[in-house]
Amino acid sequence: MTSYQQIFENNQKWVAEHSANAPDFFTQLASSQAPDYLYIGCSDSRVTAEELMGVAPGEVFVHRNIANMVVNNDLNSLSVLEYAVRHLHVKHIVVCGHYGCGGVKAAMQPKDLGILNPWLRNIRDVYRLHHAELDAIADIDARYDRLVELNVQEQCVNVLKSAVVQEQYLLHKIPVVHGWVFDLRTGLLKDLKLDYEHILHNIQQIYDLSDEVTQARNEKKEPSPAAEITEAAEGPKVA
Repeated sequence: MTSYQQIFENNQKWVAEHSANAPDFFTQLASSQAPDYLYIGCSDSRVTAEELMGVAPGEVFVHRNIANMVVNNDLNSLSVLEYAVRHLHVKHIVVCGHYGCGGVKAAMQPKDLGILNPWLRNIRDVYRLHHAELDAIADIDARYDRLVELNVQEQCVNVLKSAVVQEQYLLHKIPVVHGWVFDLRTGLLKDLKLDYEHILHNIQQIYDLSDEVTQARNEKKEPSPAAEITEAAEGPKVA
């Protein structure tokens, strides 16, 4: 286990290495950020966005919480989403779960976990929505893995429900939304390649939340962003 003091020694080595390779590295880093990616992941200490994606500082805007949730009353995640989409103009939004997620596992158990209960209830709602499929999986580990995937799917849907994503797509044709799972057992990322054609077609009338989007669509005679996602070449695309 890395000691507290070792962290500062590591930091100094990191600064020296980057400065040697690119003398203006920290000047450039301090000047601005223009990431193409918003990454919404789990707080698990084993799952670090930049490392598993192989990207440098400044390339990904990161939000992490227990079980990679996008909850409609969580001002933290919604503020990150708003800033990343409206001000940073990210081109991709990634919701990344991981197999072996403690939050998902806890939500599968009928236990009182105190202050965690309201948060985990959101994952239990995912279980409720998909209980027929999940309960048909006899192997508990396979059921656990599948709930991880379904939780990513539902959080991607929550991203697409947001007005800011719909607005920015109508105006700029971005962002694209992706659902991933990181496999701790292999180190590999899995693109779920989720098919939202049926799902979003069913919810578009309910979750077209922006009057601005509706007005612009009527003026331009364009379909809603949620409807456009159902087309192979349109979006916000979900990979």
